[in-house]
Amino acid sequence: MYTGIVQACLPIVEVKKKTGLYTFYLEFPPELLLDLETGASVAVNGVCFTVTSIQGNRVSFDAIAETLALSNISEIKTGTMVNIERSARQDAEIGGHILSGHVVGTADVTQVEVSENNRRLTFSANPDWLKFVFEKGFLAVNGCSLTVALLDREKSEFAINLIPETLERTNFRLLEVGDEVNIEVESQTQVIVETVERIMAERYDARL
Repeated sequence: MYTGIVQACLPIVEVKKKTGLYTFYLEFPPELLLDLETGASVAVNGVCFTVTSIQGNRVSFDAIAETLALSNISEIKTGTMVNIERSARQDAEIGGHILSGHVVGTADVTQVEVSENNRRLTFSANPDWLKFVFEKGFLAVNGCSLTVALLDREKSEFAINLIPETLERTNFRLLEVGDEVNIEVESQTQVIVETVERIMAERYDARL
């Protein structure tokens, strides 16, 4: 479980690519290494990964074919900056919203609007998961818990606003038009929408 509060933005230091499998490495600062063990869960750009090895401050992860197909991890290379969050402790403050690290897919940046001390990013969206997104609702983008500022279902687009603190702590400051981000929808909203759809479909079928 994660909270959507990014703890660090770190560069990928090495990627080993095989068919259907990427092994990648990050160098963690001391505060992220504390009590970290092989087998622990860490969110990288919002995707839940298992720590496969720890050598000094060098931590490795494996991304399998399904993860590569669903996320922007398929685009990483040496130097790519990624958002990092350790899994939440039992007594952790939930500053964002509860996340599982299971992304539904990616969204492309379609517009970047910059004004003094503010930035708005607009993204394209897949209608299959956009139905779980609501204006002023929660959404995780590259593992960061954010509020949906604007939603246009006809254009299949949504926008988020970013304050200076978020830009400083995450890789959002580096995003340009055409870049991909990982999306995790809010789980309770997904359950409600899917339950209503199922009930309505069952009632409609029963009337036929």
